[in-house]
Amino acid sequence: MPTVSTRTATSKSSSRSRAKDAIGMLREDHKKVLGLFEDYEKARSATVKKRLVQQICEELTIHTQIEEEIFYPEFKAALKDKELVPEARVEHDSVKALIAQVQDKEPDGEDFDAKVRVMGEFVKHHVKEEQNEMFPKAKDSRMDLVELGERMAALKEQLTLQLH
Repeated sequence: MPTVSTRTATSKSSSRSRAKDAIGMLREDHKKVLGLFEDYEKARSATVKKRLVQQICEELTIHTQIEEEIFYPEFKAALKDKELVPEARVEHDSVKALIAQVQDKEPDGEDFDAKVRVMGEFVKHHVKEEQNEMFPKAKDSRMDLVELGERMAALKEQLTLQLH
């Protein structure tokens, strides 16, 4: 019969293996925000558009900060990357500029819709590159993706609380 300490150790290791790894967490964020962009394209009401843009901006703000503060530095160090991370940071800068142009603004017509649409296109491109190029390399590396996911989840929780 297992002792209490064995059960505790087993419980900790099995909860660690069940924890979402960094890539799983980022993929989940990607899916969520792409869904919000799809919802925006279908929306007709200014109230609904404003709410969706607020959600998109919050999700992207948190997501980009998590990547920039935790995932990208670990990826860059583990893979000696000099291309994917710098490009991803530049893509983030473009998205942040569009966030600044639409966040907390009234959805007032074609230009507003165009900014959100272009932001969605930038994000789709960025997601495709991360998922097809960066994530496979991260999986094949010596990065501890579970530990990274735990740190990213903690930062995400902290940032979410700050925003609300």
